[in-house]
Amino acid sequence: MSPGASPSHDLEGVLARLAAVIESRKAANGGDPQASYVARLLQQGPDAFLKKIGEEATEVVMAAKDADGGADRQRIVAEVADLWFHTMIALSHYGLAPADVIAELDRRAGTSGIEEKALRKAKQRQGEA
Repeated sequence: MSPGASPSHDLEGVLARLAAVIESRKAANGGDPQASYVARLLQQGPDAFLKKIGEEATEVVMAAKDADGGADRQRIVAEVADLWFHTMIALSHYGLAPADVIAELDRRAGTSGIEEKALRKAKQRQGEA
């Protein structure tokens, strides 16, 4: 377990609570773009939050590269948190939830990444034929 991590953290519970907050920020649920960053991103549409996802992914890479050079590794954690947060906004926009991602990861558990990638490519080829 990494420093600062707590075994009492319930990952699914934390993500579900954050997802509920994001849902509450949607315009249909009374979200106010003047008072909420999430509501503002959702109001601006996919280009806004998808751009943020790209920026945050780049910041994760830069933090990891900096850590390779001796910088504080906790910056990676902070940047991944930002990435996850913005990704959760996208999930919400598209009617998905963290539980959907967790279910997909669970489905993949025990499957070699190499095998899984080969299976996806084979399915794509079948779809093209």
